[in-house]
Amino acid sequence: MRFLKGAHEVIKQDTDLPIWEDQSATIVRQMSELFDARNLSFLFGSGCSSLLKDKIEHGIPTMGPLAAEFCGWFDGLPDPLATVTKKQKDELLEKVGIDLTAEEYQKNLERLMDVLLNAERFCDASADKGLNESVTLIREVITGVQKFVLRKCTEGKFATDNSVVDAYRSFYRSLSTRGRGLRPPWVFTTNYDLFNERALDRNMTAYSNGFTGTVERFFNPSAYRLALAEQLDISSKRWSAVDGFVHFCKLHGSVNWVEEASTGLFSIVEKNNPDPTDDRVMIYPTPSKQTASFGSPYADMFREFQRQVVQDQSILITMGYSFGDEHVNNIIFQGLTIPGFKLVVFLDPESAAANPTVKKLLALRDPRVWFIWGDGHEGGESAHYFSTIVEHLLPSSAEENVDIAIEAAKKALLANTQDGNDAG
Repeated sequence: MRFLKGAHEVIKQDTDLPIWEDQSATIVRQMSELFDARNLSFLFGSGCSSLLKDKIEHGIPTMGPLAAEFCGWFDGLPDPLATVTKKQKDELLEKVGIDLTAEEYQKNLERLMDVLLNAERFCDASADKGLNESVTLIREVITGVQKFVLRKCTEGKFATDNSVVDAYRSFYRSLSTRGRGLRPPWVFTTNYDLFNERALDRNMTAYSNGFTGTVERFFNPSAYRLALAEQLDISSKRWSAVDGFVHFCKLHGSVNWVEEASTGLFSIVEKNNPDPTDDRVMIYPTPSKQTASFGSPYADMFREFQRQVVQDQSILITMGYSFGDEHVNNIIFQGLTIPGFKLVVFLDPESAAANPTVKKLLALRDPRVWFIWGDGHEGGESAHYFSTIVEHLLPSSAEENVDIAIEAAKKALLANTQDGNDAG
């Protein structure tokens, strides 16, 4: 395992802590101190919702495999479930000059969506009749990409396998180790899935996600200024914030957000059951769609992210995030201009696949930038994988420690019973 603070190697390759458990305990101690920070935030990327078991995806593929699958439709016979047809792909290349199978898109759907959204705006404003008439085609392809992402976020093994949700539940149980009286932590994500919400609900954790209401839940950014409180003393009207409360923010939208006509100030509605066929679902692999219709809630979410990161003595911990979003990166860079800011990155910065931004952060040799990566507890795992992080590298709640102790006792009892049977 590797643990780097700027130029200082806390855990080296030729470490004096050869046992993985000792190395992980060193990180847990460091993370426990960070968890009691006044302004604590987390950023989840697509890696957190991916879980490979025996090379089979039990969660949602990361952006690379997702883009490869999308572009793979055009290599041979069309996929019967393809949301963009070969005919649309050929017409887009002929009329607008955009090749959906270009190498730059085969690992990054975000880049493709950026190009498509910019092309839509350009062609819509163009005086060229041919380009102007191509707007409908471009919008069909944009909708096709959205439907593909939506389908991957709503259909898969995770519909019956709780492994990914359980990993998220472990993360939120870890947050319960924070000291009393601290500000609620913030969890930001670029993912569209509902793993966080399901984990929070199953843990019975109170949280705010920017929506208010019960039967009809509309987006209301003022919700982030509120928190739950409990009354300590009726006679003196003393109140205290409920422990464990979390602010949750989805920067790129969600599979259960739709835009619909409303008589209120905001028209973004949160649905209980996402519909993969609904054209109104508000998910974008890029937040660059900043028109009058789509400025909110994305602009509001990014404003909350910026406000939280640039506070003094703020700590941001990233997991499963590869630094591929310039909007997010720019806000993180703003944080680094503040002396008290600290950035913890669970990612291999020396990997050949590492984003150039990651290389720049590593080259800073800034002691406020921590990198944690390397071999995991078992073969095939990595220390910076979300499942490893939540199971071995974060502080455990008292409840979780009891569960672990009980499980260990069961294993020991079974082993002793087996040894007794073998001896008999």
